[in-house]
Amino acid sequence: MRRTLMRIIGGAGIVVVALGLTGRTRLGAHDDDDGGRKFFRPGNLVVSRSVYTGEASTVTVGQTLPPGCVAGTITLPVLGGGTTTVKVKCAQASTNGTYPGVFDNDGVDGSFGVTSPIFLDQLRPDGALVNTLAIDPTRIVTSFSSKSELAVNLADDGGSITFLGYVGGTAANPTAPNQLDVSNSNTPGVVDPTNPVVSQYFRGAAEVDRDGRLRITEGNAYSGNNGRAVAKAHGHYFMAGNDNNGGLSTSQLTTTQVGVNLITSTGVELLVPGQAAPVPPNINMIGDFEVTQVGYTKPDKPGKDNNFRGLRIFRDTLYVTKGSGGNGINTVYQVGEAGAVRTLVPGTDLSTVPITILPGFPTSLASGVDQQGNPAPVSFPFGIWFANSHTLYVADEGDGTFVTPPVNGNVADAATQATAGLQKWILDSQTHTWRLAYTLQQGLNIGVPYGVANGPHGEVYPTSLNPAPGGLRNLTGRVNPNGTVDLWAITSTLSASGDQGADPNQLVFIRDRVDNASAEHAMHERFVVLRTAGYGEVLRGVSFTPGTRREHDDDDDGGKQRDH
Repeated sequence: MRRTLMRIIGGAGIVVVALGLTGRTRLGAHDDDDGGRKFFRPGNLVVSRSVYTGEASTVTVGQTLPPGCVAGTITLPVLGGGTTTVKVKCAQASTNGTYPGVFDNDGVDGSFGVTSPIFLDQLRPDGALVNTLAIDPTRIVTSFSSKSELAVNLADDGGSITFLGYVGGTAANPTAPNQLDVSNSNTPGVVDPTNPVVSQYFRGAAEVDRDGRLRITEGNAYSGNNGRAVAKAHGHYFMAGNDNNGGLSTSQLTTTQVGVNLITSTGVELLVPGQAAPVPPNINMIGDFEVTQVGYTKPDKPGKDNNFRGLRIFRDTLYVTKGSGGNGINTVYQVGEAGAVRTLVPGTDLSTVPITILPGFPTSLASGVDQQGNPAPVSFPFGIWFANSHTLYVADEGDGTFVTPPVNGNVADAATQATAGLQKWILDSQTHTWRLAYTLQQGLNIGVPYGVANGPHGEVYPTSLNPAPGGLRNLTGRVNPNGTVDLWAITSTLSASGDQGADPNQLVFIRDRVDNASAEHAMHERFVVLRTAGYGEVLRGVSFTPGTRREHDDDDDGGKQRDH
C-alpha cells in the first residue's frame, strides 16, 4: 500500500496559471499540459476554494448585525386563520473584520457571514496544482464561513461543472466580497418579514465548461438560508439547500408578503439553465419530507426536515443528504423513484414527488431520539458517491464537538466521532437493504491539531486556533480496472474558533477495494493529506474536471473515470 501511494503522490510538477475574470470575459486557450487547447484537462480534479479578503473596517465593533436589522414585533396571518406575533432580534458586532477573529461575531449574530471570492483549482490526482480559475467576484460569490456551500459536481454529460453562490442585483445589494450576512438573506420576491437579514440576493447556479467559460443562472430558492449543491442532468439544474431563516415555529405557518409559503418549501429544487431572473418567484420545489412519514407523531420545525446538504445523481436517480441542525433526520434520501431524473421537468407538479430514506440508513431524529423516544445515535452525512449500484460511500463530518482542554493533544471526543470519516455501505441483494460495512478513519487524525501556513504578507494564524480534522464533507471517486477505488474528500474541522466553518481544512485521498465488505481487511487503509488550506483559505468541493467522461448508466462500472 505504501509503494502504491508513493506512485500516486510523487513525480508531478507544478504549473501555476492565475486567471482573473472581469465582466463576462470569455476565457480562451491557455498554456497547460493539454497542449493549450482547453483550460481543464480530463481526469484531473477541481477543488473549489475561497479566500477571505476583508479587513478591520469590514465590521466595526458595536455596529448593528445583521446590517439594516430593525428589532421589533411583527404581526402575521396564520394559514388556518387569525394572526400571530414574531419578534425580530438584532445584535451588535463583538469584533472587527480582522481575520480570523471576525468570525467570533457568529456568537452574537447567528446569521453572521462575509462574502468572499471563489477559486477553482485544477489539481492532478496526486494533488499537484496545475492552474487556478479565479471566478469574477462581481458576478458571483460565496459566504466564506458557510462550510456547507460550494460543492462542485460534474454534469451528466461530463461537459461542465456546477456550483451555487450568491448574486446581487442592486447597488444596495451588490455582488461583491465583504458583504455581511448574505447567506441568510432573502431572495428577491420571496421575502420573509421575520428574517432579521433584510438584504436580497439571488442564489446563482454557476456552470463552467472545459474552456473555463462561466454561465450563471439566477434563482430565488433558499430564501433566508443557503444553497449547497447543484448538479446538471438532462439539461436542468437539480439543487439541494436549506430554506428560511428558521424564525417561525410549527404553530406559525404563515404566508410571505407575496403569497409564497416560504417556511414549508423543500430543500430540493429545480432550475432551468439560462432562465430569466425569477421575479415574481417561480420556485420549482421537488417533493417534501416530513418526520411523520417514518413514525414520529409530532411534526418538526417547518422546512427544517428538508435541510439538505449533499447531492448526487447516479443512474438518473437523485439522492440528497441531511447532516446538520437539531431538526429532522440526519440520513441519506432518495428523491423520486429510481431513474426519475428524466421525468422531473419544469411545468409539471413536482410537489408530490416522494422523498424517502434509503432502507437501512438511520431513521432516528437529529435531536438523538428514536420513534419510541429512546436515546439513539446521530450521524452527520454530507457528500456521497456510488462506486456501483450496490456500493455507496458516505462522507460524515462528525458532530463538531470541540473538547477543551485537549486530552493527550486530541481536541475531539472519540465517543461522539464514531460515525465521522468515510462510511462504506453495501446493498443486500436479498433484502434490498443497505448496511454499514465499515468506516475509514485512519490517517485522518481526527481531533489532532495541525499548523496553518502563514499568510501572503506574513500573517500568522494563532496556534491557539490550530484546526483539527473532524470528519469529511464533499467527496468524489473513481473505480480502477483492478477493482480498487480511489476517493478524494474535503475535511471538516474542530477548533476553538468562533465559527469552525472558517477554519483552514484539507484535501485527502484514500484507496479501497470495491468488493471488500470486511472491516478487518480494510484496517490497513489510510488517508493521505494532499493539500492543506493556508491562512485565510477554505477548501469546499471536489470533482473531476469538465471533459472527464462520467459513468455509463448501461453497465455497472459505477463511476469509472476514463481519461481522453
